[in-house]
Amino acid sequence: MQYKAVIKKTEQGERLSSEEALLLADYTNIEVLTNVAAAIRDREHADNVTYSPKVFIPLTKLCRDVCHYCTFAETPKKNERTYLTAEQVLEIANAGKQAGCNEALFTLGDKPGLRYQSAREELNKLGHSTTLSYLEEMAKLVIDETGLLPHLNPGVMSRHDLLSLRKVSVSQGLMLESLSMRLCEKGGPHYGSPDKHPVTRLGSIAAAGGARVPFTSGILIGIGETRRERIESLLALRELHEADDHIQEIIIQNFRRKPGTKMHNAPEPDLNDLVWTIAIARLIFGARMNIQAPPNLMPDAMSQLINAGINDWGGVSPITPDHVNPEAAWPQLNKLSEATEMTGKHLVARLPIYPDYVNSLDKWIDPELHKQVLNKVDAEGYARTDNWYAGSDHAVPKQMTANNVVPAYKSNISQLIDKACSGKTLAEKDIVKLFNARERDFNYVCRAANELRSEVNGDAVTYVVNRNINYTNICYFGCRFCAFSKGHVNEHLREPGYNLSLSEIQKLVRSAWSKGATEVCLQGGIHPEYTGETYLSITRAVKQAQPQIHVHAFSPLEITHGADTLGISIRDYLLELKKTGLSSLPGTAAEILDDEIRSIICPDKLNTEQWLNVIKTAHEIGLSTTATIMFGHVDTPVHWARHLLRIRKLQQETGGFTEFVPLPYVHMSAPLSRKGRARPGPTFRETLLMHAVARLVFHTHIDNIQASWVKLGKEGVKACLDAGVNDLGGTLMYESISRSAGAVHGQEFSKVELCQLILDCNRTPQQRTTLYGQIESDYMGLTERCVH
Repeated sequence: MQYKAVIKKTEQGERLSSEEALLLADYTNIEVLTNVAAAIRDREHADNVTYSPKVFIPLTKLCRDVCHYCTFAETPKKNERTYLTAEQVLEIANAGKQAGCNEALFTLGDKPGLRYQSAREELNKLGHSTTLSYLEEMAKLVIDETGLLPHLNPGVMSRHDLLSLRKVSVSQGLMLESLSMRLCEKGGPHYGSPDKHPVTRLGSIAAAGGARVPFTSGILIGIGETRRERIESLLALRELHEADDHIQEIIIQNFRRKPGTKMHNAPEPDLNDLVWTIAIARLIFGARMNIQAPPNLMPDAMSQLINAGINDWGGVSPITPDHVNPEAAWPQLNKLSEATEMTGKHLVARLPIYPDYVNSLDKWIDPELHKQVLNKVDAEGYARTDNWYAGSDHAVPKQMTANNVVPAYKSNISQLIDKACSGKTLAEKDIVKLFNARERDFNYVCRAANELRSEVNGDAVTYVVNRNINYTNICYFGCRFCAFSKGHVNEHLREPGYNLSLSEIQKLVRSAWSKGATEVCLQGGIHPEYTGETYLSITRAVKQAQPQIHVHAFSPLEITHGADTLGISIRDYLLELKKTGLSSLPGTAAEILDDEIRSIICPDKLNTEQWLNVIKTAHEIGLSTTATIMFGHVDTPVHWARHLLRIRKLQQETGGFTEFVPLPYVHMSAPLSRKGRARPGPTFRETLLMHAVARLVFHTHIDNIQASWVKLGKEGVKACLDAGVNDLGGTLMYESISRSAGAVHGQEFSKVELCQLILDCNRTPQQRTTLYGQIESDYMGLTERCVH
């Protein structure tokens, strides 16, 4: 009965006391333990099983300890170097970089200089007094020259050591191995190894918490400890973690006997013993902790290890061996992925620092390393797995396939999609799940969105012939993502400030009309000399130049600025603009409709409530607007979900949104990125999902999902047309905002080019008005021009 009570407590998400955990030392029902452990794991980690693509750098194999199971440690050899040179370190690191690794794992023996004269002499020639000092130099070299992120395993460290190495690494580690003092006694595997004393190792692990170092630890099973001692070791690690929240993963490593060691005839733990220990670790640490088991040490039982409660495989190297267990080759990634998929999970690459710590960089990582980390992660904090960037000419990665669109069997993606397709509102957590879709789930979401698009819009792909007129790039606001505006807050930007006169604006309008434009889109910076009368004058000037052209103009920020400077309400100001000829508003300046993010990227801009109020007021007086999202910087899927839900709620109230336009963040010249404070835009997977998930979330409320060719390029647009998109926006004729941020996709997309792209995707081009009225006379002639 005691066992049942303890198991039930863990099922309910409660923390086990030490006494309760120790009761499980004699519990042997593997099926119950693993079922409960897997269920606990799934609460936090869902369908993801992670690994870190790494390269293994054995800086030195000298060690003062003499563990009875170890073949890593070696003694000095005559006429051979005892430390890798800088050139050797870089050769290994560069090979890892070329192979797609993110992690440089430095593993080395503990304090070899205290035992070997040759180590001291070689360190002296290298200009160092200690091994850790040389390690610090080599880790910095790897970061600077290759961009790989070091994870350091140098043995026992003091607080001073940890702080010094924190400057050149994103994580460090030290296995506890065992709390058992028996193992340090004569005849035990740790006899003669002073650095394996449990109190010494616990002190180092505790010091890592005080130094705010993301840390790896764990236990080695099968070296003579009892199951009760394993639990005691895990409880000691839990106590340290609960004090500082710094242990990011717990490794359960099974002993492998090796020829040439004192333990070459020792029995190895069997699979049941390993599975039991993994499950116990999950019960002790709960859902959030990352529990890891090396896949190369039990290669025929990877599915069982997942089912026991792990959510991570650790570092896996495509090019270097496991120098600690050289007899056990790393599994090929395709085999690792297949084994993971067999359990209904997805294999997901990560950095040596886990997402929870990525999302708290200020606390856990030295500021000098923030940019290197952010450049390598996606919105969830996992490793960025493609080299595509919004606005760049990098090749579009192949994402969607014609086959394999069935969701993972443990996923509830299909139920969420069915709910969305019925027009029901999805919960925030459900939308986040859609944004987090990977592999089969990703394909399923995109395919479902495309089928829904076909049902709602047919095969037509619409576009509007328009011209962008950005009348000034002078702005006194300090949006940290904007490379377009010029002012005292923006330095080192590409172009000088300008301010178009009314006659210049009119000239551009007449030119646009003569080229077939039906719309002009007018936006600009918030010039300190502009007032509400300025925007009224611009609108009048446009209508004087061409009375029939549609004026799509002024973001909610410009509307607010205009109203405030005239001392009138938003409603009254919008009515004045409407009288002068304003026909609709661009729903820009939305960025992310969540004030947590707005306080970082645009702290002096409208807050979420203010933006929504301007748009709602516009809708109420008969002015339609678009809706946008600018994503892929410091935001996460949670923020995206909130944004979509706020847009959906307002659309349910007003019906005034004509389309939804995802705008992936273009990072190249953006101040936020130049200062190393943002990710380099969304990944391509995230970009496709933004369009696809929007189609699903907005179903029955917003029918038109638009892709921005300026941000995505032609190939990116084609992919989006298979992910729920039915509109390509405007030909623009002159686009400068994205270009200022570093986009390379040009300033104009002609009707002929746009039409040809649509036809290449086996879709039907359809010119439209701003408000989605068809322009019938255009279709046949334009198609003929494209075909011929």
